[in-house]
Amino acid sequence: MNTPAPSATSTATHATRPRRHAEGLGMPWEDEYGYAQAVQVGDTIYVSGQLGHDDHGDMVGPAPLDADGRITDHGAMATQMRQTYVNAQKILARFGASLDDVVEEVLYVTDMDAAFAAAGPVRKAAYGVEKPPVASTLLVTPRLALPTQLIEIKFVAKV
Repeated sequence: MNTPAPSATSTATHATRPRRHAEGLGMPWEDEYGYAQAVQVGDTIYVSGQLGHDDHGDMVGPAPLDADGRITDHGAMATQMRQTYVNAQKILARFGASLDDVVEEVLYVTDMDAAFAAAGPVRKAAYGVEKPPVASTLLVTPRLALPTQLIEIKFVAKV
């Protein structure tokens, strides 16, 4: 069986691959899980799912849990969502970017009704406009990485 030689195009593409620049926020789970909070390739910044934690890694507005570890109240959704946008802004700033550069977001939530009620006002405030020019997807999941976590948002920004 003959294997074709790499084409000049594929060799050139590989040789000119854009460099990656990664950043973190110094959270313990970055080392535990082994990932970057955000990676820039060319003019695109890929931001890993951001959570509603403070600078020490403690959840802001942690959801109450029952004896089996299930969330019993989603009332802090807006609180966690606001902090998640604050954290996204922090990581984007490490690349000289801001929420103004975001073109897509995916919100992972534990309760659709609570998230939908919070998302309009919180997103408008975070982006500073009534209709943010951002492609947005909202998905429900039964659980996120941390037991008291209600929301996680992944972003893509173009600079």
